[in-house]
Amino acid sequence: MTEHTKTDGLPAMDNMVSPQGLERAKPRNERMTTDKIECNACPVLCQISDGRSGACDRYANQGGTLVRVDPVVLLRRAVSDVATPLVSFAARDAEVLAAPDWNGDLLRADEVFVTGVGASTTYPDYKPAPFIVASQAQGVDMVTVVTEGIFSYCSFKIKIDTDRYLGPEQANVRCKGEVVGHVTTAEYGSQMLSLGGVHHLTGGSKKEGRVTVQMMEALGNKQAVELTIDGGSQIVVQAGRAPIVNGVEERRMRVGCGSAAVGIFAKQLFGEADEVVVVDDHITGVLTEHQAGRCLDMPRSGIQMRGRKSTPGRYFQVANPGTGWGGTDIADPLSIIEGWDPEVARAGLRLLMTSTTGEHASWYVLNEALEPVEQAMPASVQRIIDRIGENCEPSLCTVLFLGGAGGSLRAGVTENPVLLTRAIKQALVNVTCGGAPAYVWPGGGITVMADVLRMPDKSFGTVPTPAIVAPVEFSMRLDDYQRLGGHMDHVRSLEQVLQAGAWHNEGAPTARLWVQNPPANTWPLGQPPLLG
Repeated sequence: MTEHTKTDGLPAMDNMVSPQGLERAKPRNERMTTDKIECNACPVLCQISDGRSGACDRYANQGGTLVRVDPVVLLRRAVSDVATPLVSFAARDAEVLAAPDWNGDLLRADEVFVTGVGASTTYPDYKPAPFIVASQAQGVDMVTVVTEGIFSYCSFKIKIDTDRYLGPEQANVRCKGEVVGHVTTAEYGSQMLSLGGVHHLTGGSKKEGRVTVQMMEALGNKQAVELTIDGGSQIVVQAGRAPIVNGVEERRMRVGCGSAAVGIFAKQLFGEADEVVVVDDHITGVLTEHQAGRCLDMPRSGIQMRGRKSTPGRYFQVANPGTGWGGTDIADPLSIIEGWDPEVARAGLRLLMTSTTGEHASWYVLNEALEPVEQAMPASVQRIIDRIGENCEPSLCTVLFLGGAGGSLRAGVTENPVLLTRAIKQALVNVTCGGAPAYVWPGGGITVMADVLRMPDKSFGTVPTPAIVAPVEFSMRLDDYQRLGGHMDHVRSLEQVLQAGAWHNEGAPTARLWVQNPPANTWPLGQPPLLG
């Protein structure tokens, strides 16, 4: 057997939750032993012995039946309305709880949503999606097509809110020595990484693909991942947590560039200092030259700055990027001052130098030789520095899943896939990922993006092709589904789904995990324009 179909040594099924039955054993080919069945949930086609799971740990052989190991995740709008156990999205390592049998109460059925987490895939893709659920929302007949997609064309966009320089743009990002992505364009106060993607998953060595898919699964499931950037920093990123850069946990996101900080706090600094320099990797601000200082009629200080002067009071390239003051490589802020104009500067001039986060700040007074001498920070100035820090949002890592669902996955929704694409562009279909809102990118295909923190825990899995497994749901009016050529013969009521599971269960019970819809998420079946 190849490394992809090998099942020896994988976990036994003794502690497995009540499985979701998928189908009877497939007819064995001549190479299979009598106690094995073939799983066709992905292109690997594992041959699984009785009591063993496949290479993905998501499917198993239980007495000759291929079963889904994980439960289907169901959303409920309000905790007080649910008699069955709930697990919060915030319970990262919560033990899986299978809900008891559905009691048939459908009075609040419009507050139940079947997600794609644990729903199984449509592979081979001519099969209808596992769950095509009919329900009502505010009196409107709806249908939700639910599946787990196998994504080769997918990535994670990491937004790292920090003033620190992480690495040069376009630099390789590595995990366990393998290239898994790159540094992309920085945004205001944030460093951005693009990780994963089809070229790293399938276009390199087997090790590169394996490390990439493991890294992506961990990021999607809100776990910490250690990365190194060529020519830059070593970082630890985790959704919803502060980044750790070179072993130090970051605290603040910049309030703005140096020029913006000068503009924001100019009026508060007026009268407290004769000159203010806000050190920044991109745009360093100098108050008396800046338009804000000119509007306050502040006299020039005579300061002479290093770097390339832009518009008045704004300087580029005062130092190299780094992890020091304001995202530069300096530890001594005076190193960016070339000198003072003796015709303008004077002894006793008060100089404040600060970073864009206020984490670095020093107070100087010019002596008779026009040399800055560091002194204790006045309390009134320290209050302004504290205000700068107060206006800095906490440093945070945001992990966004970006996946292309414009391929054969659509065949699980309709026999004419382009109609689904068109319906989404016409806002007739609401796309969610694990019940979380997804942004659909303009242009061709179905490219969706979702914040993993708004998705249920453990939403992501893998198959060893290698590829990522992620939930996706398409919700629309029932009559719109019929018009786009949906699999109407496989539409089942919510009651039938809750009692029997997916259409291909053949009567096997479905393990269910109830979670509360996070307050930050709109209800998947209640977003306009679906309901007017």
